Amino acid sequence: MNLVSKKVLISEVGPRDGLQSIQSIMPTEFKKEWIAALYKAGLQEIEVGSFVSSKLLPQLADTSEIVKFAKTFEHLTVLALVPNLKGAQAAFESGVHKITIPVSASEAHSLANVRKTTSEMLAEVNQIVLYRNQIAPRIQIEIGISTAFGCTLQGVVLEDDVIRIAHSLAEMGVDEVGLSDTTGYANPEQVKRLFRRLKATIGERSGAAHLHNTRGLGLANCLAAFEEGVRAFDASLGGLGGCPYAPGASGNVVTEDLVFMFEAMGVDTGVNIEALIETRKILQQALPNELVYGMLAEAGVPKNFRIPSDRVVE
Repeated sequence: MNLVSKKVLISEVGPRDGLQSIQSIMPTEFKKEWIAALYKAGLQEIEVGSFVSSKLLPQLADTSEIVKFAKTFEHLTVLALVPNLKGAQAAFESGVHKITIPVSASEAHSLANVRKTTSEMLAEVNQIVLYRNQIAPRIQIEIGISTAFGCTLQGVVLEDDVIRIAHSLAEMGVDEVGLSDTTGYANPEQVKRLFRRLKATIGERSGAAHLHNTRGLGLANCLAAFEEGVRAFDASLGGLGGCPYAPGASGNVVTEDLVFMFEAMGVDTGVNIEALIETRKILQQALPNELVYGMLAEAGVPKNFRIPSDRVVE
């Protein structure tokens, strides 16, 4: 594998994906401390919250305030999830740089997650794109195709359906379409195959890999995606989170472990591993009743670990 001139973007999703999946509510001041520490460690993109009803997700009721805070950090891409046009309008008003919209390839999961069929969500995305084009053309729109590799509610998800949805989204004018292993069903060969088909269908609009470690294959699947040319990966500090509307869908890829894997391979992430591990202390203090995962934090950084001095990055 040729690693020369390779770097990846690690998008930290813990402040949204992680917090929405637990019962504990992190105080706003801890969220700000967490985001500041992530930025200091070198994270360049952070999903800071979600514009949904506070009745549904009280954990994220302070998203507007968090967006305002995160925007004070230079060169940080501030990202938020929106499930519909109303959420997108609130996100645009807050000043986010980028929104992500979940579109499920599984009808059963789509109804459970956003209370709309997949076709209805595609129509919703089209409305959001048209609104964006008129009101805030500089804001990026990213789609994560949920349950792209299988669904605990529906079972098998056809790859042809995933690619058809991706093609429709690209035709609408979204900026990126990524694939999400919402339920932790994916294996490396499947990841390679589906990302290869995605790139062949929508080209440069092919987006991030959002993979879970539910069954222990998170890093292996990330490596498989990397080998197919994927250069953006979602991950969560301490592996916090999962999908609350997909039974058994725990286990986001651990940011620290993912960064270590790439850096050990000589792939630039721009992230300081030691600083990232220190950031876990904020989670443990703010969420004392929640489990925090990660192999690197337990074992420590190897004494012989170093970033190759002759590496060339883009």
